[in-house]
Formats: sequence, C-alpha cells, structure tokens
Amino acid sequence: MPEGDVLRLTAERLTAALAGAPLVRAELRWPSVGGAHLVGATATGTTAYGKHLFTRLDDGRTLHTHLRMEGYWRVHRTGTREAAGRNPAVRAVLATERWTCLGWHLGMMDLVRTRDEERLIDGLGPDVMDAEFEAGDPPGVTEGAERLVRDPLRPLCDALLDQRTVAGMGTIWMAESLFARRLWPWTPAGDLDDLARRALLLTAHQLMLRAVAVARTQGMQGVRHHVHGRLRSPCRRCGTPIAVGVANEQPFERPVFWCPSCQARP
Repeated sequence: MPEGDVLRLTAERLTAALAGAPLVRAELRWPSVGGAHLVGATATGTTAYGKHLFTRLDDGRTLHTHLRMEGYWRVHRTGTREAAGRNPAVRAVLATERWTCLGWHLGMMDLVRTRDEERLIDGLGPDVMDAEFEAGDPPGVTEGAERLVRDPLRPLCDALLDQRTVAGMGTIWMAESLFARRLWPWTPAGDLDDLARRALLLTAHQLMLRAVAVARTQGMQGVRHHVHGRLRSPCRRCGTPIAVGVANEQPFERPVFWCPSCQARP
C-alpha cells in the first residue's frame, strides 16, 4: 500500500497539473458519485493527509480518494492516446485543457463539501509528514507519542502500522524507522519512555521527507532502503542477513524486515 511519502508526491503532481484551470472533463466512475458534475469547476490544489488525498474545487466541494493497495494517479497531456482513460481500471478522470489526471485502481472515492473533509479522517492520528512533526509541537509528535502507548503491551511494529497512532506510515517506513533507532520491532510500546517514542516518530518523519526529496529528482527507484524488501541481503550497517517477521494478526498480518543484530531482542 502506498505510504505517506508517495501520497505527498501524488498531491504535488495533481496540484501542478490541475490547479488554477477549469476542468474540461471530469468522470468519477464510482457508484456513489458517478452522476456528479464537475466540469467548469477549478481545482485549487490537492493535499494529502496520511494515505488520503483531497482535491479541492473552487465551488466548495472536495474530491476525496484513497489508493488502498494498488491505486495510483498518472498525469498525461490532454489529447494524447494515454489520456483517453478508457481502461476499466481507471476510476477517475480529471482534465484541464493542458493536462489529464487518471486515477487507476482507486480504492475509495467521496465527493463532499470542503468544510466536511474532517469527518473522512476522524479517528486518525496526526499526519507523520506534517510540519508540526518537525517542530515537535502538539498535535504532532506529542500526540503521536501519547497514542503510541494507548496499549502499552502492543508491539511497536503493530502500533506504528495503526493509522490511529500516526497517519501515513506503512510497512516500509515502519521497518526503516525501527532499524534507524535500533529497536526490536516487537518491543512493547510501553517499554519506551516519552523521549524514545518522540525520537522514533521524528525519525519516521525525517526519513519520509528525505524520500520525497530524493523522489522529486530521481523517482521512487532512487529511494534507498536499509531493511525493507532486503530479505537475506547483508545489513548495510553490520553485514548480518536481513530477516523478516510478521506484524499484526491474521488476516491483517504484514511483513516486518529487520536486522537480528542491529535490532536484537532486549
């Protein structure tokens, strides 16, 4: 599932393509919003919160989309063959005279009043990529650190994947953040004091921001991972073969890549 860094990049690209020009084509191929009329409205920008995207229109409405496991947006020049969007996997088409944005395999779609956006993310933790994480002020790191220990016995890997703890983190940055802090993934969250919890969340924030910066110039293929997806490859820090374990219980289990030496069990 795409994580907060990918969502941030997607929001930037949608904003660059759509903002400031009226829509000349708009198709929402989703049962609950299929009859909506958006042509003539102008997008003011797209923002990301966790794994959610909000494309705001100047008429007071917002298109909310979620990529789920396989979704993505692509931008093509309007009028080209690629911009036709006739494939049944394309579930949203938003186009200006210059650019066409196609939403492929989207897993969620809503059209709401902009003032009602908050209800769609009610219950989520603070966005791990929000600027308030950098400052370390509420409701960023402080709130996230408190949410992390709502269940003190819960393993860190499970708690970090829970979007009610912080929004936007998935298997990649959960694993990379725990590796960076040399934490055994199944350490009970309550074993960390407040400073350690805050340091873990700040590390996740910084790693994801760095990934966005790299991807802007090199694409996501330029983002280097230390443990995720590197099963049996040597640890970049100590040379020990990377292992994989499991977070969460069936049927929601997720892989956890880790270094048995750098992240030894306490």
